[in-house]
Amino acid sequence: MSVLVGTQTIGVRAALGTWLHPDGSDAQRIVAYLRVPRTLVGILAGAALGVAGGLLQGVTRNALAGPEVLGVNAGAALAVVLGIAVFGVHTFGGWVWFSFAGAALAGAGVYTLGSLGRGGATPVKLALAGAAATALLGGLTTALTLLDINTFTAYRYWSVGALTSADAAVIRTALPFLAVGAVLAVASARALDAFALGDDMARSLGQGLAAGRATAALGVVVLAGTAVALAGPIAFVGLTVPHMARAIAGPAHRWLLPYSAVIAPIVLLAADVLGRVIARPQEVQAGIVTAIAGAPFFVALVRRRGLASL
Repeated sequence: MSVLVGTQTIGVRAALGTWLHPDGSDAQRIVAYLRVPRTLVGILAGAALGVAGGLLQGVTRNALAGPEVLGVNAGAALAVVLGIAVFGVHTFGGWVWFSFAGAALAGAGVYTLGSLGRGGATPVKLALAGAAATALLGGLTTALTLLDINTFTAYRYWSVGALTSADAAVIRTALPFLAVGAVLAVASARALDAFALGDDMARSLGQGLAAGRATAALGVVVLAGTAVALAGPIAFVGLTVPHMARAIAGPAHRWLLPYSAVIAPIVLLAADVLGRVIARPQEVQAGIVTAIAGAPFFVALVRRRGLASL
């Protein structure tokens, strides 16, 4: 559907003809140069966000954790804007390093802030710290884009979360980073299962707490940073998808993370397709659709009895 549906609907025969019988028609150019890259970006960015959300919820033992809720996406976005405005970086290869740095600093800052005081890093404290950090970082990002028209032009569509700004070269550049993030996720799955039993039980099972958390945290930074560089700060996919995967596959991370990697692209591409058709002939970017759909889910999650009492 992501290849066929849009402001111009394209038939299956025309789409297959792009490779089987290329004739240079408008429909085939749309498929080859717009729809297929857009779909690949949705698959890669969605999988990265879904796995990053599962890792973050596991390492913090917090059902409210997600790259967008804990400020990771906002930190990555601010760093990318700094790269554009201050250092003149306008390519994915440059953006991604700024995105990594911003994601790491924001995530570490929010976790540190949420850990202060009695009780340590509780779900509600982390969510509040993440909301405050997201508001602050978002305000700084807006200020930078308003002060520089060139930065604003480069940033305005990307900032809402869109799948339209990447091409084949960007996708090829992103693949090694996503592969590294996937390896880190697989390597941390067993440790995350042990962490769910508590620190003392994890130690008794032979898991190194510092090494396991560092591996998972690095996986979050690489995956979320790459996803933000690819598609902008997509909201709520990293928060909601692990809960869907957990309902299907159970709590074991060796299954939860792969299911998240499959479900998240479906959710993101469904939002993108919906955004193409609800305001024809204009389009609503995927990040706006996921934000509108994900906000009620987040409110319902917070109001669950088990979380509200924390």
